[in-house]
Amino acid sequence: MPRIVFTPSGLAGEVDTGSTVLAAARQLGVDLDSVCGGRGICGRCQIEPSTGSFAKWAIDSEATALSDWSSVEFDYETKGNARRPLREGRRLGCAAHVLADAVISVPSESQVHKQVVRKSVDLTGLVIDPQFRLFNVDVPRAVLGDSESVTELIGEAVMLTHGVEVREWSTTVLRTAHRAAVNEQGSVTLAVDGEGVAVAIWPGFVDTALGIAIDVGSTTVAGHLCDLSTGEVLATAGMMNPQIRFGEDLMSRVSFVMMNPGGDKELTSCIRTALNELITDLLRQAECPADELLDIVIVGNPIMHHIVLGIDPTPLGQAPFTLASADAVRTTAVDLGLDFPTARVFVGPCIAGHVGADTTAAMLAEGPHRGEQWQLLVDVGTNAEIVLGCRERQFAASSPTGPAFEGAQISCGQRATAGAIERVRIDRDTLVPRFKVIGSDLWSDDPGFAAATEDLTISGVCGSGIIEVIGEMYLAGVIDADGVVRGENAASSPHIIADDRTFRYVLHRTDAVELSITQNDVRAIQLAKAALRAGIDLLMNHAALDSLDDMRLAGAFGAHIDPLYALVLGLVPDAPLAAVRSVGNAAGAGAVRALLSMNARAELEAAARAVIKIETATEPQFQQLFVAAMAFPHATAPSPNLGAVITLPERTSSVDAIGGRRRRRQENRS
Repeated sequence: MPRIVFTPSGLAGEVDTGSTVLAAARQLGVDLDSVCGGRGICGRCQIEPSTGSFAKWAIDSEATALSDWSSVEFDYETKGNARRPLREGRRLGCAAHVLADAVISVPSESQVHKQVVRKSVDLTGLVIDPQFRLFNVDVPRAVLGDSESVTELIGEAVMLTHGVEVREWSTTVLRTAHRAAVNEQGSVTLAVDGEGVAVAIWPGFVDTALGIAIDVGSTTVAGHLCDLSTGEVLATAGMMNPQIRFGEDLMSRVSFVMMNPGGDKELTSCIRTALNELITDLLRQAECPADELLDIVIVGNPIMHHIVLGIDPTPLGQAPFTLASADAVRTTAVDLGLDFPTARVFVGPCIAGHVGADTTAAMLAEGPHRGEQWQLLVDVGTNAEIVLGCRERQFAASSPTGPAFEGAQISCGQRATAGAIERVRIDRDTLVPRFKVIGSDLWSDDPGFAAATEDLTISGVCGSGIIEVIGEMYLAGVIDADGVVRGENAASSPHIIADDRTFRYVLHRTDAVELSITQNDVRAIQLAKAALRAGIDLLMNHAALDSLDDMRLAGAFGAHIDPLYALVLGLVPDAPLAAVRSVGNAAGAGAVRALLSMNARAELEAAARAVIKIETATEPQFQQLFVAAMAFPHATAPSPNLGAVITLPERTSSVDAIGGRRRRRQENRS
C-alpha cells in the first residue's frame, strides 16, 4: 500500500493503491475542498504533487506516483474555467490516483479552512517620501525635419512644466513611449525616480503610483498594496508560503536543496510563483492596473532572502553561516521573474546568517536604535530573532526555537485556522479547562457555545493556545516548575490520564476527538522557550543589563501571545506587565515604511550596518543560560513583578528524569 504525506498539515498514512488523492485526503482527515463531490466540475480540489527525496518522511516522491492525466482533467482544462483555472503543475485531487509513495501539497485556496493571516500596519509618524514622482505633460507635436526623438520632446516638456530633468530612460519606457504619446488627450504621464530615471509612461492623465511591501516568512507571505503618493494601504493579502511542502522549518528546506540537484532553483521558482500570485491578488482587490505598480519592497529571513534572489542557500545551513551579501539589493521585478515590467525591487539588508531583512524592517518599525531607553524586540518564530538596543548600541542574536510555538511537534498542535483553540483557562481547584476557538467569541462553558461552533471542527490547538494551556497547567499545578505532569493529581481529576510512564492533560474530549497535552508536548515548549530566553539573557549580559522596561513581541505568532503568559512561561525576563506588549507584524510595517519613504529606507540600511551580532553557537555561557531557562518561569531568576499580578504556585519541582523514581523539593520563591 502506498504511503502518502500531505503538506502543510503533515498528515500521513497508507492508502489503497488506485485511491484518488481526494479520497486519500478524506481518509486521513486532510483539509481538501470539494463542492461537486469529485465529479471534476468545481476545481476546488486542486493539489500539487512534489518530487524528490524527503528525508523527514523517508519518502522518494516520483512524478509517476500519481496516475497520468485523465479525461476529466483534460475536459476541465479545455473548458477554460476562468474562475479556478488548473494552474501549471497542479492536478485535480478527484481525478489523480495514488500509485506509489507520494508527498502532496494542498494549496491554501484548496483548503476549506484557509489559514488566518492576521497582520496589521502601524505607520505612526511616517513622512511620505516615495522613490517615484508622477509628471503629466502635453506632448509637443513632432515636426517634419526636426531631429528630436519622442523621449527628447517629452523630457523637454517635463523640464519646462515641472523643472525636473529626466537623465535616463528605461527600456520599458522606450518600448511604449511612441504608443503612449499618441492619444486623444494629447498628454502623457511619466514616472521618474529620485535619480532622474524614467521608469514608466502612460497615455493621458494618471495620478496613482502603486507600491507593494512584502514580508516573505517561512510560514506565511504577507503583502500590502499602497498608494505611493498618499501612503494609503489599498489592499492587504496573505498566503501560506508554498515552500512548506519542502519542509516546515528552514533547515529542512536547505536540506532539500542539499539532497536534490536543482533544488535551489525549485525553491526559488516556488516562491516567485507565490509572489506573482500575491501581487496579482493585491492588484485585483484594489482594482488597479498592473502597469501602475512601480515599486516592490521585499523583506525576509536570510534563507528566504537568498532563495527569492536566486542565491544558493546551502551556506546558511552550516557553520559559519555566511551570507552571500548582507547589503540591500536593488533590482527589477523582471530580473526576479515577476511579471510586472514597470516595477523596481528593493530587497532589504540582512544583519548576519540567521538575522535577516525581516529583523531590520522590524527595527525600522519599532526603533530599538532610536531611543534613550533599552528596548528588547523579539520576532517569535521557528527561528527567533532578537534585538536589544538603544541609541548608543544595538545587539542582535538568533535562537533556534523550532516550530513548536506554531503548533508543529505538538501532538494536538495546528495552525491558526477556524476551529483552532486559541485561549485556555484551567480552574485552580477542579482542574477543569475552558477555552475559546478561532471563529467564536464565546468560551466553551458559555451557554450557546455548542450552537455557535456547530459548523467549526475543533481539531487542535494553535500557537497562542499552546502557550496559554502550558501556562495554565503550571499555574494550576498540573505541571511543576520542571515541566513534569504531576501524576498524583490523576486520582482527583479525570483530565489527568496515565500515558505509558508519564501522564497527559486532556483539554477537550468528544466522541470524535480527544485533544491532550502530553509530557512530550510540554518538553517541546520548554526547549523552544529556553532557547529564546537564553538568547535574550545572553544579549542582556553583553549589554550589562539586569532588567528591562520595554519588551516587544513581534511576528505573526508573537502578535498573539498574551504578555502575562509570556512572563509565566519565562519567555521573557521578569518585568512589570505593562512593559511587555505585542506589536503585530513589525517586519511588514517596516517594509511599508521603507516602501513609502526613501529616508526610512536609508535609515534601514544604516541600522543594519550598526548592529553587533552575537553568535549563540560560539558563546560558552549560552548552554548554562539555556539549562536555567528550562524551568517555569526560570530556575534561578526571581519573578517579583509577575508575582505582584498573579498568584504563582509554590516552587515544587521534580529532580530526576521522567519515568524514574521521583524526588521532590520545596524551594522558597524570592
